[in-house]
Amino acid sequence: MNRSPAVNVQTFINEHPFSPFQWLIFFMCFIIVLLDGFDTAAIGFIAPSLITEWGIAKPALAPVLSAALFGLACGALGSGPLSDRLGRRSMLIGSVLLFGVACLASAFSTGIDQLTVLRFITGVGLGAAMPNAVTMMGEYCPDNRRATMINLMFCGFPLGAACGGFLAAWMIPHLGWRSVLILGGVTPLLLLLLLVVKMPESVRYMVANNKPAERIRAALARISADASQAAGFTMTETAPQTGGKGLGLVLSRSYIVGSVMLWVAYFMGLVIFYASINWMPILLKDAGLTPERATLISALFPLGGVGAVLAGVLMDRFNANRVIAVCYALTAVSVYFIGQAAGNVGALVLIVFVAGVLMNTAQSSMPALAAAFYPTVGRGTGVAWMLGVGRFGGIAGSFLVAELTRRHFSFGGIFATIAIAGVLSCVALLIKQAARPQVAEAGAPKAESFGH
Repeated sequence: MNRSPAVNVQTFINEHPFSPFQWLIFFMCFIIVLLDGFDTAAIGFIAPSLITEWGIAKPALAPVLSAALFGLACGALGSGPLSDRLGRRSMLIGSVLLFGVACLASAFSTGIDQLTVLRFITGVGLGAAMPNAVTMMGEYCPDNRRATMINLMFCGFPLGAACGGFLAAWMIPHLGWRSVLILGGVTPLLLLLLLVVKMPESVRYMVANNKPAERIRAALARISADASQAAGFTMTETAPQTGGKGLGLVLSRSYIVGSVMLWVAYFMGLVIFYASINWMPILLKDAGLTPERATLISALFPLGGVGAVLAGVLMDRFNANRVIAVCYALTAVSVYFIGQAAGNVGALVLIVFVAGVLMNTAQSSMPALAAAFYPTVGRGTGVAWMLGVGRFGGIAGSFLVAELTRRHFSFGGIFATIAIAGVLSCVALLIKQAARPQVAEAGAPKAESFGH
């Protein structure tokens, strides 16, 4: 059979319609993100049951609640370089296996120390799975739909957290708190079977690492039969190569400014997210609202993930850095106004919801921005390190509000301080835009220069 000359894999993906095979990859990655959301929220819902059953004081819960956050950071920071070395597929399978087994084991914990260790291990698995899901999805997407698809995938996180709440509310009274962790452990193990059978390796990763042409051809043929005619495969990278791989590339001269600005923006975004989500019910109650009302109004904040899909469409059309910078600036304004609306419940409901939509939109759009910023040889590390460094912002956000309340800041003063983080995120992305790798500008086609 006559084979046609070498095929450019990204051009091939761009020129063919989004296939059922790509939708299957999307579905598998979406479920991983959904499970992350479910698991992150579940521990908060079972916390009251732990206090009752094990007879522990509230402060003793702090290590359990923060263990997964530290695990998430360690998992992300460690898995990125491994993903660029071992491949996206093996990291995804390994991380889903790890968090499934650890979550299932934590259902059988006999004490708080054991549960803390298992929550940390669960966090490591989840922290490794999330960035690899982003990288895998980004490398199977056409350029002009990448941000939209990754942002759509990230809607799984708030959806998983919401499902975690509704399911836990029913399961804990009927089946006990352990049932929530059993569900959180069995589901990823079932997904694992699908991943082993159906999840391919990233085609861009295979080309970048000179894997056999047969493997690349087999993966692309599942998108379109046209691939079976190709003799070999090439790939153009609009992002400049610096000779480094993995962390060497992420920290290289061309990328260091952009990398640090991504970390700052994501870190500050999570300061706002966790400061609000962990403290808003308590702060609203202290401001004079009934506990029920405070809880319901606070629950509006994480609901706002739907705006991310619209932001993805805008990022695919316009300058992605500026689109998200505007979202962060508006987040800062709306968070400031939460602090000014304490006496007016109607205004408070509206402002909390708007702030949640803007905050979640900006934060959910960051992985797509990172995936587009780095070339294939450093993408796994680049995305994972942004998510990993950012997780410490979540830890910092909780401590920040604790310190502000200790210093007797007013309700308005606390939210005005939190709002500063949104301004810093906005500034960081504008600096990233100004300092983008200049090499990429030369002859890059519009569709491929997204995010630089």
